[in-house]
Amino acid sequence: MSGGRIGRLSPEERERSWQRLGEEHFDVVVIGGGVTGAGAALDAATRGLKVALVEARDLAAGTSSRSSKLFHGGLRYLEQFEFGLVREALRERELMLTRLAPHLVKPVSFLYPLTRRVWERPYTAAGLLMYDTMGGARSVPGQKHLTRSGALRLFPALRHDALVGGIRYFDAQADDARHTLFVARTAAHYGAAVRTSTQVIGFLREADRITGVRVRDVETGDERDVSCDVVVNCTGVWTDEMQRLAGARGRFRVRASKGVHIVVPRDRIAADSGLILRTEKSVLFVIPWRSHWIIGTTDTDWTFDLAHPAATQSDIDYILDHVNAVLATPLTHDDIEGVYAGLRPLLAGESDQSSKLSREHAVAHVAPGMVAIAGGKYTTYRVMAADAIDAAESDLRGRIAPSITDRVPLLGADGYHALVNQIDRLAEEYGLHPYRVRHLLDRYGSLVYDLLDLTAAQPDLLEPIPGAPDYLKVEVVYGVRDEGALHLDDLLTRRTRISIEYPHRGLECAEAVAALMGEVLGWDDARRAHEVQVYTERVTAERNSQTKPDDQAADEVRSAAAEPRPLISAPVS
Repeated sequence: MSGGRIGRLSPEERERSWQRLGEEHFDVVVIGGGVTGAGAALDAATRGLKVALVEARDLAAGTSSRSSKLFHGGLRYLEQFEFGLVREALRERELMLTRLAPHLVKPVSFLYPLTRRVWERPYTAAGLLMYDTMGGARSVPGQKHLTRSGALRLFPALRHDALVGGIRYFDAQADDARHTLFVARTAAHYGAAVRTSTQVIGFLREADRITGVRVRDVETGDERDVSCDVVVNCTGVWTDEMQRLAGARGRFRVRASKGVHIVVPRDRIAADSGLILRTEKSVLFVIPWRSHWIIGTTDTDWTFDLAHPAATQSDIDYILDHVNAVLATPLTHDDIEGVYAGLRPLLAGESDQSSKLSREHAVAHVAPGMVAIAGGKYTTYRVMAADAIDAAESDLRGRIAPSITDRVPLLGADGYHALVNQIDRLAEEYGLHPYRVRHLLDRYGSLVYDLLDLTAAQPDLLEPIPGAPDYLKVEVVYGVRDEGALHLDDLLTRRTRISIEYPHRGLECAEAVAALMGEVLGWDDARRAHEVQVYTERVTAERNSQTKPDDQAADEVRSAAAEPRPLISAPVS
């Protein structure tokens, strides 16, 4: 049985979407292809509205591919008395685990090491009890208290003097870029015109009202006007720039906070659980990630290039210093496989410390015909999206149906659990090891048939990618044919996570991947060479920036690398 090739973001669909943008009148145009924008497009489409989503770069190209990759309730927000945010986040986490995206979102355990005798265990237990009661222990186990020896059995890599006991609790994790992609593809399945490499360069007006946007295809340079009843600005850290372009007076300011993560091999830390550590500013996570650990994050203001935040040597040293304080065998720079930096779009508040700024979101009518949403956290994207479309109702013709996305599974969710029970049969049918089938199911869910069907005519697509054996060649072809990848960077950084999971950061497989992509997209030798060159420049610039002492020096190095989409305009200042 096949998934039916639904919600495709194919090259052919890309052309159809361009025609739709110029010919149709939309109820809603969403700007921004991060998780909030994709969620808003899905929310609007499933309410029966005609919706277009435009993104200047790639889906999840910004913050939504550079998070800690957790769906979590935000345990530390209890200390800040943000009880509503925690309760809301736990409800969303539960929906993802059980109904909306069980193929993408998985439980993950964390050890909280106790370092103070007498008072810390009851204090932390009380917080975790509240966490569990609010919904933290519905489909995952509740807190479990451990002695020091019990905690060390769970996490043998810890120094014996780094804790006096521990508490284990559960949260959830997901590949953020893939999850955002599936939200966007589900929106496309319900009728949304979803188009990447499509930059908003101006706004259409009648009198004082915004009536649409002017967009540029940054692959070809073509431009056209898109008419609509309301524009929803979901551009995250670019919110202020987009409001200035619209000539709208912002109701809130967005502040960019840089979060850096490092990736190290799984065998460098002996443990059967993740780890959460208190720091002087916030918390530090050690997160299991397939055959790796993700360790982060930092939390500092960023005032430079919003498209390419750069990690510095100071950022990396900060992470290493804090995790090494508790590890029996310290990590070194040589252990690092990958580094990535992302920007949180925080609502600017009274506190000067970004770690204390609210993770709540805000929605506002910034002009007649335009709504903006900012702030929030990845876990609550669905609530943010619903709030944005609710706010847009006053600009729409007639009443709209209430949000139903809490009952709309993402593509790939239906049938996933049954397929998990059929892994051995699928492995035998396609000549794959069962662990390969599990890998594919956890990345594509029940859409795995669409992917595997591509191998009928080309069995060699079941071979691993040279230099990146965790992934199969067919995933590259599928990433172009069904998932909208247009550039080598899209494939190595977001459709797969090769750029952070291998020490070569994708360079050793760039030629092979470009060749596979080129067969679908019709690239000649010169175009393939160009894609490899641009990607190599990016990796080189990132590596060099990670040796610099401060943000300014790192930004100068990183921003000098060529853009995969060179026709993108500079932001409005």
